[in-house]
Amino acid sequence: MTVRAQTMQAIDPDRAGGPEVLGAVERPVPEPGPGEVLIKVAAAGVNRPDVLQRMGHYPPPEGAPSILGLEVAGRIVALGEGVDAAFDGQRVCALLGGGGYAEYAVAPTGQCLPLPDALSDIEGAAMPETLFTVWHNLFQRGYAKDGETVLVHGGTSGIGTMAIALGRLFNLTVLVTCGSDAKCEAAEALGAARAINYKEADFVEGVRDFTDGAGVAVVLDMVGGDYVPRNLQCLAEDGRHVSIAFQRGVSAEISIVEIMRRRLVLTGSTLRARDAEFKSLLADEIARTVWLAAEQGRLKPAIDTTFPLAEAADAHRRMEAGEHVGKIVLEMPGS
Repeated sequence: MTVRAQTMQAIDPDRAGGPEVLGAVERPVPEPGPGEVLIKVAAAGVNRPDVLQRMGHYPPPEGAPSILGLEVAGRIVALGEGVDAAFDGQRVCALLGGGGYAEYAVAPTGQCLPLPDALSDIEGAAMPETLFTVWHNLFQRGYAKDGETVLVHGGTSGIGTMAIALGRLFNLTVLVTCGSDAKCEAAEALGAARAINYKEADFVEGVRDFTDGAGVAVVLDMVGGDYVPRNLQCLAEDGRHVSIAFQRGVSAEISIVEIMRRRLVLTGSTLRARDAEFKSLLADEIARTVWLAAEQGRLKPAIDTTFPLAEAADAHRRMEAGEHVGKIVLEMPGS
């Protein structure tokens, strides 16, 4: 399929700053390299790392585009060298190292998932970043398994709502924390077994109460700092603590004796900097174990709000306000 456009609209700020730096600019349409495809983007997900990159705190990995955006949905319109011709014209969603806030984006074929009719472009664009992150950290690194109880902070974030959705699919009891009663109600409506308003109650006591003192098998933590020792108090024996962000700081004081005595495991990861081979292996496992549920309409992301690409600044303001429930998505012109 031939791409006639030579230029595209994109969000590619020339300086760090507030949401006001996110004006649409004209950029050349990228060329797919070996093993890559060019996607005509219909929608792009907005994620917390995008906000950090905009502020100058999270530069893209070497070789990644400076254009913001870690996930998209759309249709493949050009193939790089070595890519099977069967990919041409396919509707997909894809995990990116960057470049998603644009009318066209390049992705390795291994990081694309076929977008089923059961998912709209907006829903597809809201899937890859959180799905890959939660699957890798909660299930691969946290070893969450059928019948276990887990605690996830940020229950109405993209990560939190995806953890709730996957928990329902894989028979986990998911406890979450949220910052308001309204968010707690929203999280429980999505399927959380208990949502704890951390501004009104001690989440450690809430977990102990729900589990009759036994604790949870896994904590998925994006808060860091002083939450870490409190998270460890929530864990059952042989529990696993998985760190994926550190909004309250990169350091914590913990008891090594408690780790030894209760055989706790502390781990964590970052996804963006991992190479295409790892992400492709992760996508392959998701395709084999999870994606059938998406094809059947049993796995869908929670969508909070959509904005046109030109209003990316407002999308970031919405995220920074912290009132969203689920994913914020940008729609491309003419999609």
